[in-house]
Amino acid sequence: MILIVGKLFAPASKNVMKKPSVAIFFPVYSDEATVRTVAMKSLNVLSEIASEKRVIIVDDGSPDRSGEIADDIAAEYPDVLAVHHETNLGYGAALITGFKHAINYDWICFLDGDDQYDANDLRHMSKLFNHYDFIITFRYSKIYGTTRLFISYIYNLTLRLLFRSPFRDHSCGLKAIRSDIIKDITITASSPFVGAEIIIKSMVRGYPIGEVGIKTYPRNFGESHSTSIKNIIASIRDMFRVYKEIFKQYRI
Repeated sequence: MILIVGKLFAPASKNVMKKPSVAIFFPVYSDEATVRTVAMKSLNVLSEIASEKRVIIVDDGSPDRSGEIADDIAAEYPDVLAVHHETNLGYGAALITGFKHAINYDWICFLDGDDQYDANDLRHMSKLFNHYDFIITFRYSKIYGTTRLFISYIYNLTLRLLFRSPFRDHSCGLKAIRSDIIKDITITASSPFVGAEIIIKSMVRGYPIGEVGIKTYPRNFGESHSTSIKNIIASIRDMFRVYKEIFKQYRI
């Protein structure tokens, strides 16, 4: 289920109706239980929305069998590419690797590898491809604990105030973006702040951005480290560095 909300920026005027080329990538780290599920959902979606397709699995130095499973899927399906980091480089580095391998496609979609976001929602998001250059999501149904909800609230409030951003959810991990934007901006964050960095830099450059609501699903294995003390400190560091960079350029 997906909820399309009001337009936050004037939609782009695009009359091209043919299917674009689309790549979907997702980073994995200790996600052996869900790698195949996310890959199969992604392939099924691409078969409907894309003229040319590619699924890219970025193994960020997983200590479990995630990388091995990714290689098995790539050997089985020619439209799947498995890419490996020898060591764990972090979420930001994994996104940069994914973008690097997807850059020649018209649209790049990305999500997390733990199946908390449903790749099937990209079917509905693709209907906005002719209206926006960047489609982000917010979680209208959150299944997190009180501490994580509080951290998420403070984080998004800070970004709205600091960067004058109108968006509800800067860290939701399901997004679709035109590759032209990735070619235009420089991604520098290595922390979970990287998702917000892409939104903010796209916003200040005036790209049309649409926001839709999605449902998230429970993580049925392992633990999420997005709100660990290490990641919170790294995100704060990246946030203020990006603020200085953007303030210097645009005087926001």
